[in-house]
Amino acid sequence: MSETRSNLVRRPRQLRSPWRAVSAMFVLNGALFGIWASRIPAVSEIHGLTPGGLGLLLLLMAAGAILSFPLAGRAADRTGAARVTRRVALAYVLGLVLLALAPTLPLLAAALFVFGAAHGSMDVAMNAWASEVEARAGRPMMSSFHAMFSLGAGLGALSGYGAASIGADIPLHFLVAGSVSALLTLYMAQIPWVGSPAPMGGAAKPSLLPRGPLLVVGFIAFCGAVGEGAMADWSAIFLVLTTGATEADAALGFAVFSVAMVAMRLVGDPVVARIGPVAAGRLAGASASLGALIAVGFASYGAAMVGFALMGIGYALVMPLAFSRAASDPDLPAGAAIASVATFGYGGILIGPPMIGVTAELLSLPAAFLILAALAVFIVVFSHILKRN
Repeated sequence: MSETRSNLVRRPRQLRSPWRAVSAMFVLNGALFGIWASRIPAVSEIHGLTPGGLGLLLLLMAAGAILSFPLAGRAADRTGAARVTRRVALAYVLGLVLLALAPTLPLLAAALFVFGAAHGSMDVAMNAWASEVEARAGRPMMSSFHAMFSLGAGLGALSGYGAASIGADIPLHFLVAGSVSALLTLYMAQIPWVGSPAPMGGAAKPSLLPRGPLLVVGFIAFCGAVGEGAMADWSAIFLVLTTGATEADAALGFAVFSVAMVAMRLVGDPVVARIGPVAAGRLAGASASLGALIAVGFASYGAAMVGFALMGIGYALVMPLAFSRAASDPDLPAGAAIASVATFGYGGILIGPPMIGVTAELLSLPAAFLILAALAVFIVVFSHILKRN
């Protein structure tokens, strides 16, 4: 009887391992973002936003994220990544609710800035915590954590579909979905965790941009993020204009890309452990570049789908590899290093779609997709910098 009771006492602790705790935070980060993203059309309609107005508001959200990166990195290095992650997670939930309750456009803009800052802060802090867990375990884990973000984003978007289907208003949806997500994941994250002390006797001063070798790591992250952002906004249009696909068939393009990316992230850690981060980076860049070349070169629906799958497989590993390398940088503590690389990553997501659009206007959309192939070659050439210290 006492043995059974002892097992029951130990079981909750077993459920809250370091890997599960960090995974839960990645799921929460993705879920809150997915909840918001799923209702953007409804929010836009309520506030009477034009496409241009919505674009400006989304840029404001991105600005909040980018400005928060160095501050979150410094906080993670000074007070602990796990503690900062859990605290910012609560602010992130509050930011989601503020979005739903904003009655006027100026207040919506302010709420989006806060929401973006909380999202960005949690992104940096949870990646810093993930790097600590990865280092303590002595094996690659970052890819699986990023897969959990994708899972959370999908679940959050699914909640939006359900809420819209039953006619639930946005405040109710955001409050219920955000609260349930937070309760489930924050419970899993409540583990005792003491991270490694920051090198150089303390945390680095906040800095938006990486320096030295980290600058190359940041540009690798930028190249991967440009591809991800471009695929999200242009993959369906590419299929319609270059292969004559129907709107329904074109929508499957990004789905194939996303499924390939999640699948690769789920198996990415064993791959990195077996061949090392340098070879994994070269493989990732080669796969993304080959995929873009196939999609452009054959200009058929089937070939484009194969190309999109290869691009998803390639881009899946780029950001996890970049963050793991940043966390092991010998000159900066993990939080500050990850924050600086994350700035380049977000910059790529912002710059990628309009860059493709401008190039397509001047030349053609296939020519614009060749930019993705060229940037992926950069990843191949400079993957030696991904070697961890």
